[in-house]
Amino acid sequence: MAHSLDIAHKPSEGTSTQASPARVNLLGLSRAQLADELEKLGLPPREIKMRVTQLWNGIYTRGLTDFAEMTTLSKDLRAKFAEVFSLARPEIVTEQKSVDGTRKWLLRLASDKPGVPGPEVEAVYIPEEGRGTLCISSQVGCTLTCTFCHTGTQKLVRNLTPGEIVGQLLVARDALGEWPNSPRNSDDRLVTNIVMMGMGEPLYNFDNVRDALDIVSDGEGLSLSKRRITLSTSGVVPEIIRAGDEIGSMLAISLHAVNDETRDKLVPLNKKYPIAELLDACRNYPGLSNARRITFEYVMLKGVNDSLEDAKALVRLLSGIPAKINLIPFNPWPGSPYECSDWATIEKFADVVNRAGYASPVRTPRGRDIMAACGQLKSETVKARASERFKKAAPDAAADNEAHSL
Repeated sequence: MAHSLDIAHKPSEGTSTQASPARVNLLGLSRAQLADELEKLGLPPREIKMRVTQLWNGIYTRGLTDFAEMTTLSKDLRAKFAEVFSLARPEIVTEQKSVDGTRKWLLRLASDKPGVPGPEVEAVYIPEEGRGTLCISSQVGCTLTCTFCHTGTQKLVRNLTPGEIVGQLLVARDALGEWPNSPRNSDDRLVTNIVMMGMGEPLYNFDNVRDALDIVSDGEGLSLSKRRITLSTSGVVPEIIRAGDEIGSMLAISLHAVNDETRDKLVPLNKKYPIAELLDACRNYPGLSNARRITFEYVMLKGVNDSLEDAKALVRLLSGIPAKINLIPFNPWPGSPYECSDWATIEKFADVVNRAGYASPVRTPRGRDIMAACGQLKSETVKARASERFKKAAPDAAADNEAHSL
């Protein structure tokens, strides 16, 4: 049985889980933006750079949530900052832990309307041998309506801000005890990798995703290498080259089919940007090399895209592109129109791809018992509580949405 922890976290004194409209939330602001806020506050220009460094260290190196803990600042300055600024993370509504160690957090964002609960997103942490991957959302809902993806059934509510994107990593590190002064007493990183594969299409929230990942990869703070950050897109072709230039992370493409007819049905965005255009953008992705391969995600759907002919066509399609192919067993969700391919079929498909020289691991489904698996994330507030949903769902209902497949 999965552990379902319905937790309403109460903030400690001086810390708010939802920023007051009167206060500016500093999470997600660049150093230049922090400097602007301090200038508005009337700090002398000669000390602004030092204060920015102190704030950055407190927020992103030490993980502090209360200005009172920033002892590098004077007592008066701490009090002043607490009056006008906020360090609010997204609020944890529920936290669930799978039997395989996967964790899923339902997170409530700040509300734009007084008295109305804010929108919600989900983030998933997947521990593995030697690494830990955090799947982060970029939008509340999604516009893409991919037919195999549970998130696609939830309408887009809005884009996430840089602070809300970075905040998901901060929440995960809080929960895992991954800050220098945490009781875990270990220098080993638990979150070693980030994948932008949660709810939403990252390239439809380009600027905010770029700015958030700049903070995540900053060497004087959260310090995750761009080589350990993967951005997954369903194929927003005009933004792919720009992503290579301005974001510079690893790239994953939600491909899922080898011809336009099938992909039009699975990923309707294909009607706008067909496979030939998508792969042309991939071939021109800045920095593409054998050391920086593109990952192609391919969900295995019984009788839809899993034939040996499909496998051979996939090999031909990706010829000349330094690539890794992730074969993803379909994770069913209540009402989903597809079935997962038989295991023997998946193995035969993988064998064709492997013999062609492509690394093609079959992704082990994770977190199925808590609906945290690839293609399963959804967060409508009006739905029944998680514990009730799982009782009603089919026993094998899966768990995890990497927006195009986590």
